[in-house]
Amino acid sequence: MQPVITAEGLSLSAARGPVYGPLSFSVDGPLNVLYGPAGSGRTSLLLTLAGRMKAEDGTLEVLGHDLPRNAREVQKHTAIAGFEDIDVLEPGVTVGQAVREREAWLAPWWSILGKPTDRQVARACASVFGTTEIPAASTVIWNLGEAEQFLLRLSLAMLGTPSILFVDDIEQVHSAEARRLVWERLAAIAAAGTTVVVGAASLETGLWDDLEPRPSALLLSQEAN
Repeated sequence: MQPVITAEGLSLSAARGPVYGPLSFSVDGPLNVLYGPAGSGRTSLLLTLAGRMKAEDGTLEVLGHDLPRNAREVQKHTAIAGFEDIDVLEPGVTVGQAVREREAWLAPWWSILGKPTDRQVARACASVFGTTEIPAASTVIWNLGEAEQFLLRLSLAMLGTPSILFVDDIEQVHSAEARRLVWERLAAIAAAGTTVVVGAASLETGLWDDLEPRPSALLLSQEAN
């Protein structure tokens, strides 16, 4: 099977020094974890793989497209979730409003979208929430638990039917029980055919015992900042 991501000597530096790399790796499994301590460049690397940031050196191919030359094409077929200041939910809006905003972003400009119903929200969230209760359209986001909020962010990302889903900082879901649920749903997304790449500070193998597929791990350089 051809890897969905191939990187050779990939690196990025900033004024204060290295951000990540140089890194050489491939991603060909359904569920993958890029892990390293805080400051190891996980977020920047994930955004680079998703075509949202440019590397400084090295070569990168995602879904058969060279980056950064084909960044727009990669962006069409990838989605991101869990990124600070990018897909953060507004706590004072309703679940229905969040779904409608995302659907409006994805829809053709001439489309007219009405107020989302509970049925529409359920349809938008079903593949990610699984057996977890889907909130009503009128539910205000600040009334959701941390697992439900994160699953909603994943649901909004998956509305674009991406080939690869990039998820940042899974430890922002603080409760181990909630994080176990999120891992289960990420595994379900991967099992359904979307490649999932997750950024994590450490390997939580105790939460992975029953996951199918089981995550494949890639350690980032400890020397990167």
